[in-house]
Amino acid sequence: MLERKYIFPNVIELNVQAGHLIGCNVYLIHDGEDWTLIDVGYEETVDEVVDLIRDIDFGLSKCATLIATHADVDHCQGLAKLKQILKTTVTSHQRAAELLESGDRLKTFAEIEAQGIHEEMPPVKVERHVSDGDIIKVGKLDLEVWSTPGHADSQLAFRLGNLLFSGDNIYRDGGVGAIDAHHGSDIPAFIESLTRIRDSNVEWLLPSHGPYFRKDKAMINQVIQRLEGYLHLSDFGTCAIDWPLMEQWEREIAEGRLPS
Repeated sequence: MLERKYIFPNVIELNVQAGHLIGCNVYLIHDGEDWTLIDVGYEETVDEVVDLIRDIDFGLSKCATLIATHADVDHCQGLAKLKQILKTTVTSHQRAAELLESGDRLKTFAEIEAQGIHEEMPPVKVERHVSDGDIIKVGKLDLEVWSTPGHADSQLAFRLGNLLFSGDNIYRDGGVGAIDAHHGSDIPAFIESLTRIRDSNVEWLLPSHGPYFRKDKAMINQVIQRLEGYLHLSDFGTCAIDWPLMEQWEREIAEGRLPS
């Protein structure tokens, strides 16, 4: 049996446990023998995930459920395989469940023709739909569900005491989850989600990619300010709410203004 590498009480992150990068962050949360995973990663890493769980002495039959922060392929491609191995259930937002059960390859970023990305997305049944304020029980622990749309309309975060498993909302470098209209991204909703995170009394953010970090309100303010700017620029196309430059251009045309 390997020594468990806890990042916080009751929380193990499997990339940290493995000592090398295996994919998106996969959080194992447990109370005694009962445990759950938040996200599972790609199908090709499932065998390593299972071996890690065995090596740190968790019974495979004790998995309460597999939780999806949202339906993106890099978070969920391995769900069907892992669910079959563990004989457990899957938990997600209803909108994510629709993509996971249909095996949608476009909205999950499994198929991006322009970039040569052609991934499989095995369909998987989602037994439990959760939304804001719901509680997922893991032993005696309560995971509080937060709806935090923006990156995706199904994006969820999960609070455990002073920790927030924050999905693709924000990373330590101030980056955020990809903004793409075809993906269900919504910049005003993203700003609301980040504002909620900023104003909460959680102390640590545990994202779906990259290192966990202590919440920094000043940094989140800078990110919100950047996203507010995107609302009025062409950078993210139809995710913007207006484009003032076009109004300026229209006035210049009406006034007959020429370059000077």
